[in-house]
Amino acid sequence: MESLLLKDALVVPMTSQGEEPQSFRGSVGVVGNRIVMVSDEADCVAQFMAEHPTARVVECEGKALLPGLINTHCHAAMTLQRNHADDIPLMAWLNDHIWPFEAVQTKEDIALGMTLGMAEMLLGGITSFVDMYFEEDHCVEVVDRMGMRAVLGCSYFDATIDKTLSSAVKAAAGKERIRISVAPHAPYTVSDENLKRGKRFAEEHGLDYMVHAAETQDELKQVAERYGTTPVRLLDRLGLLDERTILAHCVWVDEEEIALLRERGVTVAHNAQSNMKISSGVAPVTKMVDAGVCVTLATDGSSSNNDLDLWEEMRSAAFMQKVSTMNPLSLPAYEVLKMATANGARAMGHEGELGVIREGALADLIVVDLEKPHLQPIHDLVADLVYCCKASDVETVVVDGRVVVENRRIKGLDLKELYRKISETVQRIKES
Repeated sequence: MESLLLKDALVVPMTSQGEEPQSFRGSVGVVGNRIVMVSDEADCVAQFMAEHPTARVVECEGKALLPGLINTHCHAAMTLQRNHADDIPLMAWLNDHIWPFEAVQTKEDIALGMTLGMAEMLLGGITSFVDMYFEEDHCVEVVDRMGMRAVLGCSYFDATIDKTLSSAVKAAAGKERIRISVAPHAPYTVSDENLKRGKRFAEEHGLDYMVHAAETQDELKQVAERYGTTPVRLLDRLGLLDERTILAHCVWVDEEEIALLRERGVTVAHNAQSNMKISSGVAPVTKMVDAGVCVTLATDGSSSNNDLDLWEEMRSAAFMQKVSTMNPLSLPAYEVLKMATANGARAMGHEGELGVIREGALADLIVVDLEKPHLQPIHDLVADLVYCCKASDVETVVVDGRVVVENRRIKGLDLKELYRKISETVQRIKES
C-alpha cells in the first residue's frame, strides 16, 4: 500500500468536544486510505519512516493541515448556468431561466458541468460533497475519475420519479467513495405521495434522503395553501424526517420546528450566500446550533451563489449570525469550522471517520499555505482560517489517501481543454 507523510504542519484535528481547538505543530502519517499516525513527536515520525521507507513526504512548514472540507448541499453541474440569470426572485429564476436551460441539457452536458464543479471544489479544499441534481447515475464515473468523495442525490419531480428511482440503485455499486441518495426537489414541487414514495424507496435500499425545505416565504405560502401547514411540519407528518434526512436551507423555521429537527436527528445544510443572493432570508442557525441540531455548511449551486467556495460560506455564515442576532458571540469560528468538517461528516454517515484528523480516520486532508499577507500575523489559527482564508490558499488536497491536488494542480485534468468544452456546450444550449 502507498504511504504518505505530511510533515511539520500546524495541525487542526477538529477532535475537540468543546469550542477550544486542539491545534498543534506535528505530522500525520497515512497508509493506504487511513491515517495511522498523528503526532508532535520526532520519534514517532522517525518510526513511521522506518516502517514505511518509501513513503512520500510532503513538507508542511508554514502551512496548516486540516480535514478536507465537506459541502453538504450543491448542484455541481449547475456551473454551466453560472451567471446565466442573476438578480431575479427565486420563483421567476427557476421558472423562466433555470428550468428551461436544464430542459435542453444532455447527460453529457451534465457530466461536463459536474467536472467543472468538482475542479472548483477540489482547488478550494472540498474533498467530499453532497449533490442534488438530475442524471446523477450518469455522473458516478466522472466523480470516481476525479477522485472525490460524494453522495449523489437523484433529484425528481412528479413527472420524473419513475425514471429517477429505476436508475438510482445500481449506479454507484462497487464505488466505495460514492453513494447514491434519493432527492425529491421540494414540498411545493413534488406531491405528498411522491415525497413518501421516495422515502420508502430510500429505506428499502438503505439510502439517504434529501430535500429543499423552508427556503423562501413563497414556498411557505404555497405549502400552506395546499396542505394547511409549514414545509417542515408537512415533511414530519409524512414520516420523512429522521437521522438519514438532509434538509437544505431551513431559513423559515420556528422554535417548535427546530426542536422537531433536533428530536428527529435531521441534518440542516446551511447555504448562507445563496440565501443572501436570492433574498431568501437569514436562517436561525444560532438557534438551531444551540438547540442541538446538526447544522452543516453548503454552497448551493453556482448559479445562485455564484461559486462553490466553502471558505466564503464559513465567513458569511458567521457574520450573518452575528449581525442578525446583534451578538458578536454568535457562531464562533471553531463552531463554523466544525460545520464545514466534523458536522458534514456526520451528515454523510461518516462521523468520526471524516472531518477529523485522528488515527484510524479516512485520509481526506488539505494543506493550506499560511504564508500569505491576508493570513499574517496568526494570533488565533482557527479564526485566521475561518475569517481570512481563501480557496486559493489551498495548496495540496488528499482524498482517500491519494494526492489529487498538488501545488494547486489537479492531477489528470487539463483545465484549459475543460474550459473550451464548457464554452462550446453553453453556446450550443443557449442557441437551442
